[in-house]
Amino acid sequence: MEVSENKYWFLRNHQLFRTLANSEVEDLCIVSRFIVAKKKDFIYLANDDIPRIYLLKIGMIRIVEMENGKETIKDIIRQGDLFGEISLSKSGSKTEMAQAMSKEVSICSFRLEDFENVLAKNSQIALTYTKMVGEKMKNISNRYSGLVFRDVRSRLIAFLKDWAATEGVKDGNNIRIKNYLTHSDIAGIICSTRQTVTELINDLEYQRKLTYTRSEVVLKDL
Repeated sequence: MEVSENKYWFLRNHQLFRTLANSEVEDLCIVSRFIVAKKKDFIYLANDDIPRIYLLKIGMIRIVEMENGKETIKDIIRQGDLFGEISLSKSGSKTEMAQAMSKEVSICSFRLEDFENVLAKNSQIALTYTKMVGEKMKNISNRYSGLVFRDVRSRLIAFLKDWAATEGVKDGNNIRIKNYLTHSDIAGIICSTRQTVTELINDLEYQRKLTYTRSEVVLKDL
């Protein structure tokens, strides 16, 4: 009952489904699946047989591309984000995987064909979905532009600011972020190395611009 209620209220409050009647949200609960994962668990792997659309309820997920044994972080998924086969393609990525980054992750998912039926029945949801995917593609494009045209230090600071804007809590002149990322995680996100990220964070700490611990990041003057 608790999982069912959690699923209902998550879908009820998600921006994609806010125009639906309660009975329609209840119908969505029937065709959706609730997933709970722990840090480092895989949500899906490359070549999974059943394509799905996922909505992240709690936590943070990384989308990883594996090619020739090399791992690249393509995207970071945060609360409320869509991921999976968002292009509505049944072919799927042959090398992409989704992995939980935070201590606890909760997700609601739909089989692709069930989700397509939802879009076909409700033009307002289809329009909202198109806008959300368009905005997501724009953000990914901007992120890759930042990787190309910024140096590593600038990329690190830009990531920290974005993280603070998304999950930070203001505390006087500081912003506190609950930390669940290692230096290696951050290196993967900004396309650098763990050693370089460690050196840059140490330098920012020396300049009293931030403090970084396993449990918390505090931004002071970025």
